[in-house]
Formats: sequence, C-alpha cells, structure tokens
Amino acid sequence: MTPRMMNAAATVSSRSKPNIREKSSYSSHSLDFATLGRAPMRMSLGGRRITSRDLQIVEATEELLDAEVPEPEGVANDVSLLRGFNATIPSAEKSRSRRRQTRNVEVGEKLGLRRLGMSARGLLTEEEDHDSNHESQSVVSEEDMVVVGGRSRKERGRGRRRGRESLTAGKKLGLEELRRQSDEIKRDKENLHVKSTLINNEIVEITNKIETLDKIRQKLEHDLLKLQEDDLELDDELEGVREQLELEAGARGNSQRPSSQVPQSSRRRKGPAFLPSEHDELPPGVAFMSLDSHQTPITALDFSEPYGTLVTASQEDSQPRVWDLLTGEEIGRLRGHRGAVKCVQVEDNVCLTGGEDGAVRLWDLGRVDEEDDWEGVGELSVVTEEGDDSHEDDGELIEKPNGVKSIRNGTNGSAAEKTGPCVRVLEGHSKAVSTLYFEDDCLVTGASDKTLRQWDLSTGQCVMTMDILWAISHPTSSTPGSGLPAHLIPGAAAAAGSFAVPTPPYADGSWEMYQDFVGAVQFWGYALVSGSGDGAVRMWDMRTGQTHRTLLGHTGPVTCLQFDEIYVASGSLDKSIRIWDLRTGGIFETLKYDHAVTALQFDSRKIVAATGENGIKIYNRTSMQHSTLLTNGHTRPVEKLRYMDRYLVSGGRDAMVKIWAL
Repeated sequence: MTPRMMNAAATVSSRSKPNIREKSSYSSHSLDFATLGRAPMRMSLGGRRITSRDLQIVEATEELLDAEVPEPEGVANDVSLLRGFNATIPSAEKSRSRRRQTRNVEVGEKLGLRRLGMSARGLLTEEEDHDSNHESQSVVSEEDMVVVGGRSRKERGRGRRRGRESLTAGKKLGLEELRRQSDEIKRDKENLHVKSTLINNEIVEITNKIETLDKIRQKLEHDLLKLQEDDLELDDELEGVREQLELEAGARGNSQRPSSQVPQSSRRRKGPAFLPSEHDELPPGVAFMSLDSHQTPITALDFSEPYGTLVTASQEDSQPRVWDLLTGEEIGRLRGHRGAVKCVQVEDNVCLTGGEDGAVRLWDLGRVDEEDDWEGVGELSVVTEEGDDSHEDDGELIEKPNGVKSIRNGTNGSAAEKTGPCVRVLEGHSKAVSTLYFEDDCLVTGASDKTLRQWDLSTGQCVMTMDILWAISHPTSSTPGSGLPAHLIPGAAAAAGSFAVPTPPYADGSWEMYQDFVGAVQFWGYALVSGSGDGAVRMWDMRTGQTHRTLLGHTGPVTCLQFDEIYVASGSLDKSIRIWDLRTGGIFETLKYDHAVTALQFDSRKIVAATGENGIKIYNRTSMQHSTLLTNGHTRPVEKLRYMDRYLVSGGRDAMVKIWAL
C-alpha cells in the first residue's frame, strides 16, 4: 500500500470507532417497528433519511437471501450475477494467457523472430544499432547465425539433412491440464457470451436514446415551425392594424366617404377578422353549418365578412341566393339574369354578378328584403358599351346612396321608393361572363368571347377591351424554360373557335365540358393578371391594354388564380397549382393533385384549394404539409370556396354550401 492509502485507511478506522460505540449503545435499547412508526423525530443513516422501503428490506433480508435468482438459458445458463461481473474484469483473460504460455516451446537458442519482425517493418533493432557502431571492428560471419538445436547453419549445410521434429512432439500436457484447459475454454466462451449480451444491451439502449432524441428533435422542429407561423400571423395582424389606422385617420379628415367610392376589396384585407366570441368554441376543421336551398352544383359564391352576407349561385339557376351567415337563413334572391350566374363578388352591401347572358349586374344587398315589392317596377340603369347617354333623355340622372349613378324612369317616378336591389346592368360581352374582379370604382370582367373588359363603376362606361386572341397571335417574351410557345399550347388552336374541353374526371367519376375560356382575373393597381383556356397566365398593363409578360407552364386551362406583391398562385385542369415568383417570372413551387383544381385562395401561411374531391385541401406553406377538411363536409366534389381568417365557406357539386371553422 502507498503512504496515501495507508493514511486514508487510518482515517477511516479512526472514524469508525465512535460509530461502533454508538451502535452498541443503540443496541442496549429495545425499539420495535411500532415505536419507530410513532416516533416524531427524524431518523437517518448518515445523510439519507430512512424510508419504509428500507425497513421492508431489513425485515425481508433472510427471504431475499434464500430466494433463487433466475438464470438465463442458452450458452450462459449457469452464469450467475457474480460470473457476469467476473466476465467483464481484466482477470478474465488470465486463463487464456496461461494456456498460451503452456504452448510455448523452447527450441534452444533464440530464433531472432523479434528482430525479423522489426526488420520487416523497416525498424532498426538494438543489436543492429550496436553492430553498425562497431562495423569496422567485427563482421558477422556464418558462425554467428542463429542456432536451433545446437548446430550452426554451416554445420547443417555440410551434414546430411534430417527431417525437423514437430514442436508438439516433445510437449506433453497431461490429462489434468487438458481437462483444466477444456473447462477454461468453456468458461471463456461463457464470458464472451456475457460480454456480447452486455454490448447488445448497450446498443439497444443507445438506439432507444437516439429514437428519443429524434422525437425530441421533431417536437422542437414542430415548435419552431409554429413560431414561424405565429410570426407570419403577427405580420398580417400588424398590417391589418395599420390599414385600420389609416382608415380611421382618413375618416377623421373626411367625416363622410365620397359617394362615388366603392368599399375596398376584402381580398386585400390582412390580419384577423372580427368574429363572435363563440367562434372560439367551435372545433377547427369541422363544417358547423349547412345551407341546402340549391338544387344544382354551386358555380359561384362570395361573402362580405365572417358571419356577414353570403351570395351563392348554382347551375341552371338564374337567381342567386342571399344568406345571413349569422342565422343561416336565406334573405332573398337576386332576380334579373336570363341565365345561370357564373361569378360573384361581394364587398359590404355591394354585389356584382356575371352570367351566361353576357351581362354584369350591380346589386345593393341592403335592398334585397324589398324584392317582393318592386318586381317589374322602379328604376334601373342598363348601360351598354356605347354608354348611357341614350338613357339620360328619358329621365333624370340620380345618384345612389352607394355611389353608383342610375336613371330614374320619368314615367314611373312615384315608384322610386320601391326600388329593387339591382342598381345597374353592364352589357358589352357577347358571350357568358365567366369571371370578374373589382376594387374601388374599377371593374374587370372576362368572358367566353375571349376578351377582357375594364369598366368604370362610377359612370358605367367600358373603358378598355383587351383581346386575348390578339395576345396569343402576338406573344410577348415568356420566361425561358417555363413552357412551350403560346401557339403550341394545347387548346390555343381551339381558342379561335368555340372553346370547350372535357374536364378530367372528378373523384366521383363525373365530368363535364369546360367552356370558360377566361378562368380568372385579378388586378392590383395597374397590374392585371388573367388565366385563360390556353393554359397561359398573362400579365397586362391596364394603362395600355398590352401584355408585358406571359407565364407558361400549365398544360390545361387555368381555372383560378390569386396574386399579391410577390407571388401568383394559379390552378388548372392539369391537376396542379403553380406558384410563380413575380420577381423572376419563374415557377417557385408546384403542388400536384389527383384531380382538376377549380378554386384556390392563399395567404402568407396556407393555400386552400378545391381539387375535385369531397374534401378541401389545405397546404401549410411553412411546414409544407398537406391536410384535408372532411368532417361533416360535402358528399360530392367541392367546386368553389372562399375564406377569411378562420372562417371558410365552400360550395360543392352536391348543391350544398358548407360553413367551416379553421
């Protein structure tokens, strides 16, 4: 023992003596477990408190010692816990070393194997180093070579060669030694089995730790994505607060909004919407309300705000329904179109509809409840492409409360108080109006006559007509590598005549002929984007009426689109949604689906789409995960949708309108 170990042992022995006296003093008192249980004082051994578990172990000491410990089966069936410990300590290798020594054979003089091994590795041995220092004094001769069996190599060369005896010939181990070695080998195999079991257990433990760490990593990544979504939501909320601040600041400067101003488009509105407090109690992803007044598939829908006013239209029905989303009741119908209505946009109490009769009608939804009293009576302004000068001769030009001018019929001036909800009719398209979009006093419509028309809602005049056929025949620069030239896109050849293509089968196997050559339009300032039946997304300058960029990539008619400051999202019958980067003109992302895309809407966090299935597809732009809304949903494929914040309205081929909580 080292001096330090001896000092430590002395210290321990000196400390242990008082404990012995204390134990002997404790043993003189008789304490039972009942007394210990009633004792209020704290008992401890050293620094640890005595627990009831310790007392149970003390009571069951004899039983634990007599209990049989189950042993493993197999190679190590007779290995005890102590053997397992012995298998892992260095002394377990002693038997192998001993057996190796018993197999060593003395062959006379040394063979010099160590020197040969070092020479093979290019190392200098001590003897060679010594010989090199005295090379001038002595030279190695044949007599200095290694001798085996007492004869030099020279002598063996001169004499008759004899067969070399085996190294094991003169070695006798004996029966006891062989039995001992047999037992040792078996024990070594058991040790190897124990070691391998321990290593396998460690591998399993490490694997479990890795799986646990992977789960923790996934949870942290999910939390990080949630933080990113919250950050985007806060950005939208901040933008919404700024917009509200600007509106309230403008309202102070102008106590009354100019009569010619139409409400700002809700599609530009950012941030959270105003919702009833009970909306938070709704389970997300569930359709909590159904509207079932229609008899045919839904073709268009839009609403002013969550729990506000909803307008829906369906096939083979010329009268769109007006709903109160707070109660789910039908308020009335918009009568006037001579064919099915294909597009709707609602802003506050102002509604615009376009139908198969080629007309666009402007409605005041605040007068829908008066509809039963005005049929065939009242004031109505029909504006054709030439203007409304011909109507001014017949009556007085008046101004509506919503800012849209109209004409009062001089022969029926007494009926002014019983005016219907239709304020104005815009006529100019020769075929069905398939899409429209308006902001402020500007309206853009697209029709199956392959033209886009820009209207001034304050005067009802058609300001500009943009011909898509002319744009196809005079293609502008397209993004390199984004697609084929416009005149080679399937469907462009049929654009000159009557346009009609079959839709890909829906999820239920149904299909129909798609005849809307202009699938969608939207503008922002002077920038107008349109999607057409030739599969192209065109960007127009509304000041000149010319296209300045064509985005090629879709292989089917474009049915829907939306764009903001950076991206354009377009859906097509080619079963895909393409997101375009306006800064580069290239495709930023492509989403593939199993069926045609008929409607979409997106914000900074998600893309909501109707993709020919009963469920509504939601793509999370942050986590890039897809989900589907199905609970209490449609029984046939969804056709149209519209959402604000956490409130969604959808219409399907089952003629049902569903209200969802997101």
